[in-house]
Amino acid sequence: QLQLVESGGGLVQPGGSLRLSCAASGGNLDEYGIGWFRQTPGKQRDAVACISNSGGTTNYTESVLGRFTISRDNAKNTVVLQMNSLKPEDTGVYVCGADSPPFGTDFFFSCVGWEYDIWGQGTQVTVSS
Repeated sequence: QLQLVESGGGLVQPGGSLRLSCAASGGNLDEYGIGWFRQTPGKQRDAVACISNSGGTTNYTESVLGRFTISRDNAKNTVVLQMNSLKPEDTGVYVCGADSPPFGTDFFFSCVGWEYDIWGQGTQVTVSS
């Protein structure tokens, strides 16, 4: 069974950068759509960035456009979220989710949390002076 483990979170000053990784075991991530979602206290998980299984389609929430990049490293069975120009409002627990085939393919691809069925434990990102 596919399992996901996030890493790379931490404390960073505004304007700084972090690189989050979502590493898989028990399956190949290139068979799944992968999304990064942000959880803040008292709120539901909100999509940040998602990528289809092939990498051919990506979606970003408007607030991170031009600052965040989601990509695949199939050789390492990993999906990466590069976060640049970080802002305090980016703070939260970042959780990696997988959308099982065939729904992670380009034809079915979406970036809504209720379609994702496998989740990691999350990694804390704090942007503060």
